[in-house]
Amino acid sequence: MEQLKCFADQRHKAWCIHCRRTLGSVKANRDHVPTKKILREPYPPNLPVVETCEECNESFSLDEQYTVAFLSAVISGSVEPEDQIHPAGERILSVNESLRSRIDGARKSYQTLGGEARQLWQPEQDRIDRVILKNARGHAFYELGEPMVDAPIQIWSRPLLTLSTSELRDFEDREGGFAVWPEVGSRMMQRLCSGEDLDGPWIVVQKGVYRYSVFVGDFIRVRSIIFDYLATEVSWAG
Repeated sequence: MEQLKCFADQRHKAWCIHCRRTLGSVKANRDHVPTKKILREPYPPNLPVVETCEECNESFSLDEQYTVAFLSAVISGSVEPEDQIHPAGERILSVNESLRSRIDGARKSYQTLGGEARQLWQPEQDRIDRVILKNARGHAFYELGEPMVDAPIQIWSRPLLTLSTSELRDFEDREGGFAVWPEVGSRMMQRLCSGEDLDGPWIVVQKGVYRYSVFVGDFIRVRSIIFDYLATEVSWAG
C-alpha cells in the first residue's frame, strides 16, 4: 500500500519540526514515526515518514533504544535478552550490557501480604517523554500538516492496566470525533473520507504494537498506545 500524499499547505514543510531550522540550511533525512525500533518486521509498507534535520533525528536514538528496551523488560518481567517479548528489546539488551544493568537497577522486588512476588520498575521518565513528544510531533505533522514546534502543555503516559474503566473509556474515546475538521488535502482528512488504517479514531500502524490518534479542536491532542501496554498523550493549545 502506498503512503497517503499530503496536499495541505506546502510552506509548513520548510523547517524541522523539532528545532525550527529550515531544512534547506541543514542536512535533512527521513524520520519514521514511530521509530522502526518499536515495530516488528516486516514493517508496514505505509509507515508514516516525515522529513526532519539529521541532527535532531539522530539525537533521539539513545532515548528510543532505552524506551524500547525498558518497555520490553517491564512487559517481559526480565532484563535477560532471551526472555524479551519484543525482538528489538532482545537485540538492544543483548549488545548493550550497561543499559541492561541500568534497567535492572530500576527494578524493585517486593512481596504482597499474601506472599506473592511482585516487581516495580522506575522509568527514566524524561527519556520516555522525549520519545513520546518526538513521535507526537511527527504524527501531528504527518496527519495535519501542522508543525507543532512549540512546547506542549502536557506530556503524559501511564500503563493501560493502571487506568480505571472510565479513564480507559475516555482515553479510547471511540465515540468522540473532530471538533474542527482537518484541512482539506491533509492526510487526516483523507483518512476520515476513506477510512484507511482507521479503527474508530485510531490509526493502526501495526496491530498490537502501535496505534495513535490525532484530535483537532480547541487544542491539538496526539495519543498513542505502545505494545498494547503504554498509553501516552501530548497536547498543544489550538
